[in-house]
Amino acid sequence: MSAFDRLARPIQKWIRSQCWRELREIQVRATETILGGESDVIVAASTAGGKTEAAFLPLLSDIIDRPSDEGGFDVLYIGPLKALITDQAARLEAICGESELPVTPWHGDISQSIKTRALKAPRGVLLITPESLEALFARRGAELPRLFAATRAIVLDELHTLLDTERGVQVRSLLTRLELARGRPLRRIGLSATLGDLGLAQAYLQPRDPSSVQVIEAEGGEAELRLQMKGYVAGKDSEGSAQSRVAQELFARLRGSDNLIFAGTREQVELYADALRELSERQSLPQEFYPHHASLSREHRSFVETRLKNDRLPTTAVCTSTLELGIDIGDTACVAQIGAPFTVSALRQRLGRSGRRAGVPAILRQYAIEAKVETTSALPDRLRLRLVRAIAMIDLLLERWCEPPKTGALHLSTLVHQILSIIAERGGASAARLYRVLCKEGPFHAVDTRTFSEVLRALGDPETGLIEQAADNMLLLGREGERIVEHYSFYAVFRTPEEYRLVAGGQELGTLPIDNVLAPGMLLIFSGRRWQVLEVDDRDKVIALAPAPGGAAPLFGGDPGDIHDKVVARMFDLFMGNEVPVYLDATATELLGEGRRAFRQMGLHHTRIVGRGDGAWTVATQAGTSTTTTLALALRSREFKVQAHDGFLEVSHEEEDLRAALRELRSAEAPAIVPWDATLFFEKFHPYLTRELLVRDALSCRLRPAALPGLCDDLLRETAI
Repeated sequence: MSAFDRLARPIQKWIRSQCWRELREIQVRATETILGGESDVIVAASTAGGKTEAAFLPLLSDIIDRPSDEGGFDVLYIGPLKALITDQAARLEAICGESELPVTPWHGDISQSIKTRALKAPRGVLLITPESLEALFARRGAELPRLFAATRAIVLDELHTLLDTERGVQVRSLLTRLELARGRPLRRIGLSATLGDLGLAQAYLQPRDPSSVQVIEAEGGEAELRLQMKGYVAGKDSEGSAQSRVAQELFARLRGSDNLIFAGTREQVELYADALRELSERQSLPQEFYPHHASLSREHRSFVETRLKNDRLPTTAVCTSTLELGIDIGDTACVAQIGAPFTVSALRQRLGRSGRRAGVPAILRQYAIEAKVETTSALPDRLRLRLVRAIAMIDLLLERWCEPPKTGALHLSTLVHQILSIIAERGGASAARLYRVLCKEGPFHAVDTRTFSEVLRALGDPETGLIEQAADNMLLLGREGERIVEHYSFYAVFRTPEEYRLVAGGQELGTLPIDNVLAPGMLLIFSGRRWQVLEVDDRDKVIALAPAPGGAAPLFGGDPGDIHDKVVARMFDLFMGNEVPVYLDATATELLGEGRRAFRQMGLHHTRIVGRGDGAWTVATQAGTSTTTTLALALRSREFKVQAHDGFLEVSHEEEDLRAALRELRSAEAPAIVPWDATLFFEKFHPYLTRELLVRDALSCRLRPAALPGLCDDLLRETAI
């Protein structure tokens, strides 16, 4: 029997109404797998590759042909974005039209009447965000068995966004809690367009038995890729003119079609959107270019998304990462990337927005703005680090590599969140039950009993007041815990990188998101200047600065991000090599050549430590952000001034020899890494933990202390000084 014949008749009728000649290959395989067994499944395909239909056509057919005798929602779909849920609900309503299966979108913008109706008679498909599912647990914990008794599968969309995040740990915890409430496991089906390590994805979907998860990956079918990197040079006083030239190029190339421009920060998005608007007005042409980022109203974002879907209205969205995920915005002709992204997986996800129609190529236009090099230019500008990083990421993209998720993180902030959530759900819980549900059964396997007990003591501290212990030893919400849980903001476990106020000499300079460990004595770049950190106040989110010597600051600097070791390794391959990628224009080619010449002139092609005089060194760590930051902090604890870049450190000390410090770090069994005055608040519930717990958390995911001895040994062995 063919896959089509195995589908329920109402589903077959819908397929015929779409005038499909046949099911896609991935839909055939998914139908045979989902209808042919009970295993968990990952469906991986490019954007618009038919993943949603591959999962739901057989799932809905099974519901129609084998209706449950129990009440409750038949399928639970968890999506990362409200807009994506609204979009997917509309698609599923069309598929379910003949079968009369209800489809219920559920998030903060859905009316209460729709939710009340679904709660009274739960059935069909429930599409929900992790935050709204968390709210169901906290507010209606006793009703969970009734609401999900009939549920036969959970569909996790955009699976790759969950693998390495606090939100992903939250979802895994919620799934465990839901299975415990039902008293039996749930089938899990993951959908993703970008997966770097399928083994780790299988382990996320089914930690008990990863090998049992069947993977259905689209074979071939990827669009032809056309790409170009254009380089631009801007002097310190002419940065605007370089951005103006980029805007003019974008205007000339993109006007008249649908496109996405990923411009980085919200400020950059507004800058380019405004420049493109002015170009349109100057030529008396209709407006086609619109900003899209999280700070804009929902109405404005919906307006832009609707325009992108309209074939008769050419639209280009200038955006942050808001349009990176799978919300349906139709076919885009081109994806433009201004500056280097921080991950290959993000670049791949963005590129998946282009080339979605058969026979139409995917187009990536990469723009690199670099400073004019002068005698006082900073290391990143002389080495053209941003351009080299962008090339490294494109090369890895072409090799179909992307970052795997990190393993071994404690995720203590999310653990705090889930402790409060379970206590709220049940009106109280014992420490033993919390540990069993969250650490034994749930996703916090790396948290041992000692650490868990310390977390509970921190939350029960009278000054913290999140939890308190009753006479029967049950843990209840404390006064502060009740206040937090009752506020709607509790349900989201994640937050954007914390904005710290930067202050120098009593004058506020602005704000900067901080996403890596930072300590006094380290250097950072802001507003075109180089600053030394004097003091970090985690409670009030203030960083005190003083002007730092050392020549001009890089044209760009201060952006948060975690660059993978493999990206940095490829950057050094580019520095050491002579080949020029064919997709570089003449200016980008010259900029790459300048970076390579500077690399050799500094002697970095045969040594990893270059002395610059006056106790200053350039250190080529050849490692990603986590390892490089670990060495930076270890040196900072020995009174070195340190500034980190992609795969490099700039360090200085008035007296101490760097080699002696590296020898000490190489031989130390447990070298001091995290200074007492370092920033350690990165996640939402970090302020409620002790410093010892915060250090332990940072060492588990943001730093790599185990790599320090080997790195120091390599540096000492491969240096000529």
